[in-house]
Amino acid sequence: MKTSIVLAALGFAGFAATTAVAQIRAQGPAQGPQVQRGQAFAQAQCVGCHAIGRSGESPLRTAPPFRTLHLRYPVENLAESLAEGIMTAHPAMPQVRLEAGEIGDFIAYLKTLE
Repeated sequence: MKTSIVLAALGFAGFAATTAVAQIRAQGPAQGPQVQRGQAFAQAQCVGCHAIGRSGESPLRTAPPFRTLHLRYPVENLAESLAEGIMTAHPAMPQVRLEAGEIGDFIAYLKTLE
């Protein structure tokens, strides 16, 4: 009987571990603090115009979804522009200037969308 209980407990633990792994895989890559800060910045500053997640359309049609930026250029190339203040050809985009830590956070978040 003890053996049956131990085997049942091990079976349940294995099932629970398999379920947890499946849930983590479904959520996508692990998001550390840097990515979470970058996502929070995007949510606070960019979501009014850009689609900032893995799906959805940008509220402003001319604003590219963040998940497509890597198709235009390596997102790491944005670091200098973010430090100096991004300026675009259309007047609806506000000038955005980030501090060094914010730049790393934001780019780390953008990398999760590739």
